[in-house]
Amino acid sequence: MAVNESVDILNSAYLAVEYIDSFLPDNPLQQPFKNAWNYMLDNYTKFQIATWGSLMVHELSYFLLCLPGFIFQFIPYMQKYKIQQDKPETWEKQWKCLKTLLFNHFCIQLPLICGTYYFTEYFSIPYDWERMPRWYMLLAQCFGCAVIEDAWHYFLHRLLHHKRIYKYIHKVHHEFISPFGMQAEYAHPLETLILGTGFFIGIIVFCNHMILLWAWVICRLMETIDVHSGYDIPLNPLHLVPFYAGARFHDFHHMNFIGNYASTFTWWDRIFGTDYQYVSYQAKEKNQELLTEKKSN
Repeated sequence: MAVNESVDILNSAYLAVEYIDSFLPDNPLQQPFKNAWNYMLDNYTKFQIATWGSLMVHELSYFLLCLPGFIFQFIPYMQKYKIQQDKPETWEKQWKCLKTLLFNHFCIQLPLICGTYYFTEYFSIPYDWERMPRWYMLLAQCFGCAVIEDAWHYFLHRLLHHKRIYKYIHKVHHEFISPFGMQAEYAHPLETLILGTGFFIGIIVFCNHMILLWAWVICRLMETIDVHSGYDIPLNPLHLVPFYAGARFHDFHHMNFIGNYASTFTWWDRIFGTDYQYVSYQAKEKNQELLTEKKSN
């Protein structure tokens, strides 16, 4: 009975969004995107699209999303938004990070990406424009993928912090106490595989078109680079996502090593009380700000 009620609610929500969408003006980018998508289908094989297309989407998205944070370090005005202002980025750290990234991307992740074509064939996932889901369905599916990945990440990440395991695997990621965007995928190869598994679970559950795989790659990279950016930028559109953790939440994890284990949302840490040190830290910072304001007045 409860399942039927949930299905009815979801159907009603879908119809409501579809009704609202019918009043929205046509997207001027839709036709150019459709032309580009059909051109790709006409000129490349499914294997090329799934393999080299996915690699290009990942690499271009990763480094383009890292670019703003990289530029911020050269802009004095932006330093007021840096969370750990006493720990600036260095060329040495960034070069070390880049070398490990390139190894992980091309020696660990690329072999996995090569399996994308066989994954889409096994599950009969379509590539054609006609069966591509509408934007709101794609958005809902990406959110569902994020919820699943966040749960996987919380429990496996917390396990990797166990004193008997930490120094062998997860310690690599914590070499940088003050994170920066490019460090998002700086990790031990085993960690790349262990925590990366959560990315694929949502795809198995929700994927009904090749576009979802690429959309979810972009959404996941956007989130993880943002929380590792080291900057808490005002008017960040990701803060509109309900229960979004954000850069301050994860930055504290790198600074403190304990607590704030979730990747995207705050609910698992709240449920299990692993955010208590962060909550105390925030309260102390707020009190310190109030005292500073009183002294200045």
